[in-house]
Amino acid sequence: MDATRPELLMRVDGMTCDGCAAAVTRTVKRIDPKADVQVDRTGGRVAIRTDAQALDLAEALTKAGYTTTAMTG
Repeated sequence: MDATRPELLMRVDGMTCDGCAAAVTRTVKRIDPKADVQVDRTGGRVAIRTDAQALDLAEALTKAGYTTTAMTG
């Protein structure tokens, strides 16, 4: 991950498979194509290094069908 960008840690409920993890990554990349995204599907967490706002990411993930909670940021 790019240590120069702020890191957001989000809980994302509803990721049940690798396809879900890929969908979460794609959704984040639509908001910030340069974001570094690390998905922990089994733990229900996503670590994102991005300049995007947590609210924008949460709204996009909600529209994609996931329940999100910011853990940091």
